[in-house]
Amino acid sequence: MAREAMKLVANNKKAYHDYFIEEKYECGIELFGTEVKSIRMGKCSIKEAYVSIDHGEAFIEGMNISPYEKGNIFNREPLRKRRLLLHKREILKLAGQVQAKGYTLMPLQVYFKNGRVKIEIGLARGKKLYDKRQDIRKKDMKREMERDYKVSVR
Repeated sequence: MAREAMKLVANNKKAYHDYFIEEKYECGIELFGTEVKSIRMGKCSIKEAYVSIDHGEAFIEGMNISPYEKGNIFNREPLRKRRLLLHKREILKLAGQVQAKGYTLMPLQVYFKNGRVKIEIGLARGKKLYDKRQDIRKKDMKREMERDYKVSVR
């Protein structure tokens, strides 16, 4: 059985802090050659990005792919709107949930899978301030438990 080679390029930690991630979807992205080369060099950011659905197609907006240094005239605009490659039924399902239940679509990570750029998007519901505080409290408790365990083992 062949293992899938996966190389992480960008991760959106802020999405996990600000949102509850209900479902995750893997999708391709429509890119030009110089954009792929720039992503291979790790010059990609999805911190301010979000996913929108227009006329039955999914787009990612606010994703910053820095221009490729050796790309000259073939470089595209860094913050342009890029189409996501999803099945029609997935797009319709996501559009229905975003409209009806008040969810939002957030990009979670960008990575290479078998030589192709993939984006993991999540169907997310916003956290309230007290939810964020609770998560921080849990992380602190877990960190302290691990620290205590390390001390007792030695």
